[in-house]
Amino acid sequence: MNASTTTNPILPLIGRLLMGLLFLVYGVIKFTSIPGTTGYMGKLGLPSPELFAYLAAIIEFVGGLLIIIGWQTRRVAWALMVYTLVATGLAHRFWDYSDPGARGAQMVNFFKNLAIMGGFFFMALFGPGSASIDKS
Repeated sequence: MNASTTTNPILPLIGRLLMGLLFLVYGVIKFTSIPGTTGYMGKLGLPSPELFAYLAAIIEFVGGLLIIIGWQTRRVAWALMVYTLVATGLAHRFWDYSDPGARGAQMVNFFKNLAIMGGFFFMALFGPGSASIDKS
């Protein structure tokens, strides 16, 4: 870490909040709409789509919460980076779309997910900061 993050513990906390909220909120959304999430997982061609719907909800909710509180942050960041990579490869294959509108929407999600993976990469490398349970 550099001097600005070691002297101001709020900056890494803000980063963790922004990253973690995305996953926490969408984990809740998946839990509260399991039938819709299951249908989407089935549309992606996953076997046992209901199992994958619950698994995705758990990973997103718990992972987001752990990032926010800063517990096992480096490990959770690596895990969420891999999860996001897999989800991106399954759900945002923009090159498979012929309709320009659908292709564009999927392309936005694809590149948004690349940026999220970059954020988790930084978090995994540099840790959660001192305003966290890990305090590193």
